[in-house]
Amino acid sequence: MQNRELQNDFIMSDIDREIIFGQQQQSNEQELATKMLQIQSKRFYLDVKQNRRGKFIKVAEIGADGRRSQIFLALSTAADFRDHLGTFSEFYSQLGPPNPDTVPEDGKLKSEMMIKDNRRYYLDLKENARGRFLRVSQTITRGGPRSQVAIPAQGMIEFRDNLTDLLDEFGTDDGGFKGDLPDGRHMRVDNKNFYFDVGQNNRGIYMRISEVTTTVKGNFRTAITVPEKSWSRFRDYFRDYCEKMAECNEKSTTATTSVPAESVSPQ
Repeated sequence: MQNRELQNDFIMSDIDREIIFGQQQQSNEQELATKMLQIQSKRFYLDVKQNRRGKFIKVAEIGADGRRSQIFLALSTAADFRDHLGTFSEFYSQLGPPNPDTVPEDGKLKSEMMIKDNRRYYLDLKENARGRFLRVSQTITRGGPRSQVAIPAQGMIEFRDNLTDLLDEFGTDDGGFKGDLPDGRHMRVDNKNFYFDVGQNNRGIYMRISEVTTTVKGNFRTAITVPEKSWSRFRDYFRDYCEKMAECNEKSTTATTSVPAESVSPQ
């Protein structure tokens, strides 16, 4: 029976869902290479893909019960992950036999974190009663959902070697935009906070606009994601509305000041 922590439901972020939808629609996306690994009762697929914004690797895990989990790595992030796999493998080889009396309460033996644009990747080598494994979790900043895969510790070297083969063939250049992205901005209006964050993923550059409302029951967050190609249209619409409201306010002010005062009868 597999450890429940090793069996993760298929959880996707909004951005990853867009990538999958794009694959289903065959929208300018090409599969360049794929590798399949069988590690214990699990299958892992490493797929190198390319769209108009660059190359990336999809890592998919399929458990013994057929449940599927996946994460996405830019090629440069995959190179960092490959290096971490080597470090984790070396650490694992020096651990010795499992000992329940020495396992930390949270089960974590070693942890690292990787950051790529608006994504964070948490690498945790864990141990429980059923064995040791490397959990790789991917999150989107500012409240995005988490997706994760779990690699049995005995398979980390094999995973690293297959990932290395793909990187040797396709390199570590993500492609796409190469410049520095603008810093995030924040503004407060009454009891609301607005956050403007520019990020980049495999589908391009985007702006995430988050609204956080503070009430007596806590904070409530909503957000929209605006592709970079539509920013100028958003700007034009906002400018048009600002100009129209300025005209309305000016007419209202003029109408108010032009009302004649009541006549006063002479004494």
